[in-house]
Amino acid sequence: MTNLTVQTPDLISDFPKRGMPVTIITGFLGSGKTTLLNQILKNRQDLKVAVLVNEFGDINIDSQLLISTEDDMVELSNGCICCTINEGLVDAVYRVLEREDRIDCMVIETTGIADPLPIILTFLGTELRDLTTLDSVLTVVDSETFTTDHFESEAALKQVAFADIVLMNKTDLAPSEKVEELEAYIRTIKEGARILHSEYGEVPLPLILGVGLTQADLFDNLETEEKHEHHEHEHHEHEHHHEHHHEHHHHGHHSNHLDNDGFVSLSFQSDRPFNIHKFQEFLTEEMPLDVFRAKGILWFEDSPMRHIFQLSGARYELNAYECLTPPKTQLVVIGRNLDTAQIREQLNNCLV
Repeated sequence: MTNLTVQTPDLISDFPKRGMPVTIITGFLGSGKTTLLNQILKNRQDLKVAVLVNEFGDINIDSQLLISTEDDMVELSNGCICCTINEGLVDAVYRVLEREDRIDCMVIETTGIADPLPIILTFLGTELRDLTTLDSVLTVVDSETFTTDHFESEAALKQVAFADIVLMNKTDLAPSEKVEELEAYIRTIKEGARILHSEYGEVPLPLILGVGLTQADLFDNLETEEKHEHHEHEHHEHEHHHEHHHEHHHHGHHSNHLDNDGFVSLSFQSDRPFNIHKFQEFLTEEMPLDVFRAKGILWFEDSPMRHIFQLSGARYELNAYECLTPPKTQLVVIGRNLDTAQIREQLNNCLV
């Protein structure tokens, strides 16, 4: 990789004057999307950024910066706001656009198993096209764990195929040979994408914001195909809905991609604590290899602390914090073709 010495320009003056610039951040489960979001909020200089996410819990919002919070919007003293997409993407975008306070750009995080195309077309094929400018689609890749097997997932393939920028994250955890091979492979999927390397999602913001890389006209044919596909689906909607549909279906789209990929999400809650040794044994001996991502708040016997659990691939971490609310366990496990009944039974066996 060529080391770039970037002169940090005045980001605001470089932004287009017509239409709110929108950056879509996508990437496979556990690649580091939320870490990148936190870096953007931390290093945004004088930019006023609106961040749209599926849930606030992942974003590290400094309580000293917090001015006010509504059900689905958080306002920070630095002029940035965070908004959840709970009520639908278009509605969330309008909520940001209708604010009196100046916002310079919008950053949207997709779920790790989402096909980004419906989100892209929301900005290129609806009335939002007149109010926003799609600046770039940025795909985050975990350089350590990413393999060509991820492309058994149609969504993971499309995340790279639609990328204007590919951020190869966690390069400190991967051998340099693997990083080089992975970069060469990505170029076969998306020729011409801007490929950047990072650790902990740290990247000079002028390389990813206000870059004007999305070529909207390339999506015109895809939009026509997508509308035709949607029309077909209207005649035979699925009779069942998997638990994992945290993806938001934009302006009426119903996506089959997650069903085709075999992704399953398991939510586990308990008011009883785990035995830490049994849970450790579950992680090391019992958990299926097809679990790509898990996260949650765990309660362990004999510990007054709350433990934040994050798992990505084979790597996991547990961090203990003071417990300010009654202790309980809330855990989400996401993977492909999982036997959820078996995993739920194994987790129940870890309880005291």
